[in-house]
Amino acid sequence: MTELPRLGCAATEEVVAEFRDRATPIAELLAGKGFLDQWQAMAELGVLRMAQGTVTRSLAVIEGIGLAGIDPGVVYALASQLFGMQFPLRATLSEAAWAEFAHVQNGQTLVCHALTERKGGSDPLSMDTRARREGDGYVLDGAKTFITAAPVADLVLTFARTAEGRSPFALSAFLFPADTPGVIRGSEFDKTALSTVPMGELVFDGVRLPADSLVGEEGSGLAVMASTTAWERAVILGYALGPMRRLLRRITEWAGRREQFGRVMGNSHQVAARISDMAMAVHRSRTLLYAMAARLDAGTPARQLAAEAALTKISVSEDYVRLTEHATALSGVRAFIADSELPADLHSPMAALTYAGPNDLLRVGVARQFGLPVEN
Repeated sequence: MTELPRLGCAATEEVVAEFRDRATPIAELLAGKGFLDQWQAMAELGVLRMAQGTVTRSLAVIEGIGLAGIDPGVVYALASQLFGMQFPLRATLSEAAWAEFAHVQNGQTLVCHALTERKGGSDPLSMDTRARREGDGYVLDGAKTFITAAPVADLVLTFARTAEGRSPFALSAFLFPADTPGVIRGSEFDKTALSTVPMGELVFDGVRLPADSLVGEEGSGLAVMASTTAWERAVILGYALGPMRRLLRRITEWAGRREQFGRVMGNSHQVAARISDMAMAVHRSRTLLYAMAARLDAGTPARQLAAEAALTKISVSEDYVRLTEHATALSGVRAFIADSELPADLHSPMAALTYAGPNDLLRVGVARQFGLPVEN
């Protein structure tokens, strides 16, 4: 099969190919292993090592391991750790604080991003979790839910109310060990999408935090959150590039040898059109994601890219769904037979429409950027 057009940067394509080749034999060995075993194997491969290069390089690494067949849930979790926490925190923490945090790159320490509450997720100013001043530190009370990696995380990045009302300075961000007294892990959710990576709840019952657990200044939580979410929306969908390319290749090869009505299936114009639409979805998604990575590498603050990040997340997630729909239509009943050569994972692409913010709400934000007086 002829590969997709190159992105114009030979070094980037070489990194994708390098990590695809390095991860391919590991993917087979990791099949059926637990999340932490797979996480550590990828960390030992250097996936979380920001020090090795740029956002573009990290995105190429994520694409490469996905192309190798590493479990999509694990790839998603790695992308979330890199782009939703490591890169934005590197830009937020002081040098001394980052020096203490940088060990997350070896995979021995896993961070979870605890924002969503049962009462509200997309409206952070409605959160109930509170951190009140006491002595030289804070006391944290509340609960967070639907938190990726919460059942196994070593560190918690969370957000809490330190003032009343809907002021943009009412929230603060905190980073602290998950085994701090008063932190209670709830039951793990039984997920239907990206099921390998665990998700759960965290309850904070009188958790005493030292002052240095504060990320940034008191009242800067919304700004920290805006940075982490902009980073996520800009490049987290890189986790989908490998699975998208693998699905395109698998369907194309199958259609090229499948015979029906006395001819090869690939001779059909309708089949060719679906394959072309799949290729276009992958090409468009790669182009958008690497363009965002280049902007971040050029030093553009993530918050200034909020609208473009939202558009990128919307476009790539919806292309992921469309590509899967085309593949399902072409493979027919084989898509719904678990041990067939073409089983379809329909839940995971659909979940991409929700992760890092539901697309419908992101569209509202984009429209607002264009000056429309639209409300949520």
